[in-house]
Amino acid sequence: MKVGIIGIGKMGRPMALRLAVEGHEVIAYDAAPGAAAGLEGVSEGALADVAACPAIITMLPNGGIVRSVANQIAPMMAEGSVLIDMSSSYPFETLDLRKALPDAIRLIDAPVSGGVWRAEIGTLTIIAGGDAADLDLVTPMLEAMGKVTRTGALGSGHAMKLLNNYLSAAGLAAACEAVTVGKAFGLDPDVMADVFNGSTGKNNATEVKLKQHVNSEAYGTGFSMGLMAKDLALGARLTGDLGLEADGLMAMKDLFAKGVEAFGGDADHTEIAKLLK
Repeated sequence: MKVGIIGIGKMGRPMALRLAVEGHEVIAYDAAPGAAAGLEGVSEGALADVAACPAIITMLPNGGIVRSVANQIAPMMAEGSVLIDMSSSYPFETLDLRKALPDAIRLIDAPVSGGVWRAEIGTLTIIAGGDAADLDLVTPMLEAMGKVTRTGALGSGHAMKLLNNYLSAAGLAAACEAVTVGKAFGLDPDVMADVFNGSTGKNNATEVKLKQHVNSEAYGTGFSMGLMAKDLALGARLTGDLGLEADGLMAMKDLFAKGVEAFGGDADHTEIAKLLK
């Protein structure tokens, strides 16, 4: 399939490469010229070149930028083209984007989970919302980057991604707090990680973040504090827009906002451990 991808950053680069490795013709665009340099099988083009592709992926920092780019390329897209937003965007903004686009353009939300290392090996979790027929068209292409799970109507993928990141943040914060208390008592933090992973406290943070990034102080998962804080803020916004209260989600939003204040948005999200100490 001929695929355009807009946004060649930490995640966009390995995703574009996986598409090329699996035999798709990939044309990439990024605001920073040369972002696709060194990606074998990926050609760099202008927005118009990308817009001419039957399937176009956006992998951008937020939904506002996605909306701006979509407004630019929509007049250049052919009837029946599929725009696939794989960014972490706000679900109600995704629904508003659908209303703003011409009816002849298909829209899918398909954010991802798994981080840079899983993007590199093509094992991302792809959380896809949209019309079933539209998803049928692009699922074989998406499977070059990982496993596709359909969540329902348009916007449901973005909602699911925000809630997943809330659970991820809460698990990380709880694990880091537990290690901090345990170290104060004299427990070995690596032994603690082993016990957690053999017990009911096991979660993603205990399995792939405690020893590897927190205890070692490597802090190098590739997912930034700023992006986690952004997703948590969107999750809190979604909760409010639905007329609900979620104390745990609000607590994580506030905690990671403090992390951004303390260490900057570019800090790795696992550096929240330093704040919890």
